[in-house]
Amino acid sequence: MSTRHRTRSEREQLELFRALPGDLAPRDAQDLMAYPFFSLAKTHRTTPIDYRMNDIAIRVEAVPEHGMATIWDADVLIWAASQIVNARDAGLRTSRLMAATPYEILTFIGRGVSARDYHRLKAALDRLQSTTVATSLRQTSGRRMHRFSWINEWTERADAHGRADGIDLIVPDWFYRAVHDDALVLTIDREYFVLSGGLERWLYRVVRKHAGRQRTGWRFEFRHLYAKSASLSPFKRFAFELRDLAHRQPLPGYRLAVERDRAGRELLAFTRGNFSTGGCEQSVDGVVPSGTSEHVPSGTAAACYQEPDTAFSGGI
Repeated sequence: MSTRHRTRSEREQLELFRALPGDLAPRDAQDLMAYPFFSLAKTHRTTPIDYRMNDIAIRVEAVPEHGMATIWDADVLIWAASQIVNARDAGLRTSRLMAATPYEILTFIGRGVSARDYHRLKAALDRLQSTTVATSLRQTSGRRMHRFSWINEWTERADAHGRADGIDLIVPDWFYRAVHDDALVLTIDREYFVLSGGLERWLYRVVRKHAGRQRTGWRFEFRHLYAKSASLSPFKRFAFELRDLAHRQPLPGYRLAVERDRAGRELLAFTRGNFSTGGCEQSVDGVVPSGTSEHVPSGTAAACYQEPDTAFSGGI
């Protein structure tokens, strides 16, 4: 094939955006907070996520070699969203092709900077690239599906001596448009990165997305949450972990409580505490039927129980 007709690679078509320095406000994409896109287990998950509700469909698949991208791996996307939003707000040109050092990414998401942490970061990037997503979310027709991976490609940069000194990665257009064009982002508390359990992280994102600054709080029926989760655990385990979280109160900025409706079904209630991140939230939907005799707020989430720590580093 002649050079004239050779198709340019995606990388060649994109302008490089270099990560901004400094302590930027962490931002999360609302769609990633509200729908089940990630595994909450630190163990190797290959079972697909298949979520459908009304005109929203989500299918997440993993390859056996790497397993599904986890909620800890999603911290890289929080870093990317934070960079894009802060640069846009400063009037700077952004791009889906992003460059940073491992140190910049790891310190932003509250991780160590040892060789082991760097290898975990690379494993996370592999999972983000190999996990595939198909969704009708934000498509003009509910029958249309957008297919992508969380990272289209990533490469290591090397210095003159061949030592790795940086990472280039390309985020998908679906993610970039949500963050840059549609401004579907929320500021999150930096204490989120301290949360060690998958359930804690999942629940914080759900609560942050739906509670926002609602003075009276929100309520979710346990079964409603479980039906909308991608959990592989039994419902009894799921419910036990929710009760335990309500007892421990680990979520920054929110208070949890377990209540019962008139039919005796358990509800998870949450209200604002001392919220430290400031707000950039937009309005959210009101209430939808949850399968109970009353209307309760709709919540969506990923897998819903905290996995025990294992030797497998299913996150960065």
